[in-house]
Amino acid sequence: MKLGKAGAIGRFKPLHLGGAVLLEAVCENAEYAVIGIGSPNQYNARNPFTAEETKDMIKLVLDRFDNYEIIEVPDLFNEPKWIEQAKRLYENLDAFVSGNDYVAGLLKDQYKIIHPVEIVPAEKQIRVRATEVRYEIARGGNWEQHVPEKVAEYIRQNGLDERFRKEFGLETLAKLADQDYKSAETAAQERAHIFGGG
Repeated sequence: MKLGKAGAIGRFKPLHLGGAVLLEAVCENAEYAVIGIGSPNQYNARNPFTAEETKDMIKLVLDRFDNYEIIEVPDLFNEPKWIEQAKRLYENLDAFVSGNDYVAGLLKDQYKIIHPVEIVPAEKQIRVRATEVRYEIARGGNWEQHVPEKVAEYIRQNGLDERFRKEFGLETLAKLADQDYKSAETAAQERAHIFGGG
């Protein structure tokens, strides 16, 4: 499927294997891709990496591509303003790739929404959530198995795993101890996180 100019967005905190496969598929199927980093203006347990660190992770994974740009899409805590901001930042697109029901709902009147399963072959689809990766980092588990090798190396070399455990480890473990953090969030849960700030 050729997408022309395509948009995508994610927080990528951190960029895990599923997100990496998605971004590669967008770049492979689009003439040009505009990749948005969501919540770049947040630094908390759900967003423990800076926008620059997230950009570095994306660039490491997409090092064989040159048909993309990375933009920052800040949280505004106001849906109409966020939609207007997205239209201004992404400009004209032929398609917007998103498996996030909340984001798709916000942008469906602005862009043609393409679900990732339409461009990622079934044998390449990987189901993992950044929440799961952060939980594994917090508890000192095997988080590396969920992220591309280049991303794991970047996180370790820059001490981002240790920083996360120090700043947000206990909070993350406490919040997720009794939750099913492996299941996909509903649009309502995603909205609650955004408007709740955490």
